[in-house]
Amino acid sequence: MRRPCRAPRASRCAAAGRGIAVRLPAVLLVAVVAAVAVAGPPPYAVADTKPAVRLSAEQAGGGGDITVSGSGWRPRALLMLLICGQSSPGRGVIGGTNSCANAGGRAVTTDAKGAFSRKMPVAEPPEPCPCVVHVATVTGERASVDALFTVAGHPTAPLPRQTDGGRLAVLATAELRGSSGLLVWFGAPPGRELVFTVGNLGTAPVEDPVFRVGTAHGVFAPRWEERQWRGTVQPGGKAQIKLPVQLPAGAHGDYQVSVKYGSKVLVEQPWGVGRPWGVTLFWVLLAVVVPAALFRIGMAVVDRVRPRHPGRHRTPHRVPPHPAPPGDGTASSAADGRPVATPSALPWFTPDSAPSENRPTTKGHM
Repeated sequence: MRRPCRAPRASRCAAAGRGIAVRLPAVLLVAVVAAVAVAGPPPYAVADTKPAVRLSAEQAGGGGDITVSGSGWRPRALLMLLICGQSSPGRGVIGGTNSCANAGGRAVTTDAKGAFSRKMPVAEPPEPCPCVVHVATVTGERASVDALFTVAGHPTAPLPRQTDGGRLAVLATAELRGSSGLLVWFGAPPGRELVFTVGNLGTAPVEDPVFRVGTAHGVFAPRWEERQWRGTVQPGGKAQIKLPVQLPAGAHGDYQVSVKYGSKVLVEQPWGVGRPWGVTLFWVLLAVVVPAALFRIGMAVVDRVRPRHPGRHRTPHRVPPHPAPPGDGTASSAADGRPVATPSALPWFTPDSAPSENRPTTKGHM
C-alpha cells in the first residue's frame, strides 16, 4: 500500500511527479518511432509518385506484340491498355476511345506497389497516326498516361489544329429523343439521342469537341463514355449537339444521363426506362409449356413400355360361310344381262330343311 506524502516529504513527492511527467512523452515518442521503423514507409504516396509507362519497343507492325510496363500507379488498380490513333502525349486521345483499337485492348491489375507488366498485341487503330499506347484507370480515381508509339505501315495524318480560348455552355434544355422498339420489350438495349444546344462564350473557335456521356442507375456512380461531335462552334455562335446514349441489355428503372465537357457538367437529364415485360412473359410461357411437353412425352413413353395382357384384346372369331347347296346359284341375271347378287343362306338353315306345305304327312291320307 502506497503511503501518502507527509509534510516533510511534500517537496520530494512533487519533484518525483514532475520527473515522471517529463519522461512519459519521451517514452511514447520512442514507441511510435519504433513502430514506424518496423512497419516501414507507406506503400503508396500520391504526392511523391506519378504514374509512368514504359514500352518494350517504340515501333512495331500490326500483328506483332509489345510489352507495356508501368509504376507509380494506385495499388490493386484495374487498368486498360489501348493503342489509339490521332493522339499525342501532350494532347491525349483527341477522338476519345473511338480512335482506339478497342478489340486489341488488354486489362491489367497493378500489384501492391502500383507496378504492372502486360504483353499486348499491336493492332491498327481506326484513325491514322501519330499513335500512343493509352493506359488509364477503369475504376476509382481517374488517371491516364499516353506513351508515344508508332504502328509500322499505318497511315499518318497531322493532328487537328489546337485552339485556346473556346468555352462551351448550354443554351437550351436538353431532351432525349427516340422511342423503344419491340425488341426492347424483350430485353434489347434501350437507346436514345441526347439533343442540346451549346454556345461558344470564348474568343476562339471550338473544333470537333469531345464530350463525356455518363449513365447512372439509382445511387450508383455514372459510367462515362467519350463521344466526339464533328463540327466547329465559332466564338459567339451556337450549335445543336446530338449524342447517342445506350443502356445495357435488360436495363429498367430510373437512370440519370450526364454530359461533361472538360471538367464541367453541361447536361443532367433523367431517363425512366420501363421493365421488359416480354422477358417475363417468355419465362412464364416457358414454365408452362415445358412441363406440359414433358408430361405428354412421359405419358407416351409409359403407354409404349407398359405390358400388354393377351386376354384384353382378342380378335373376333369369324365363322366360315356355309357352302351353297348344289344347283343353287348365288347370283341371278337381271333383264339387262348384268348379274344380280342374291343373299346366301344362313349356315344353320338350308332350303331342304325348311318345312314345306306340300310335303305329305306320315299318317297317310284322311
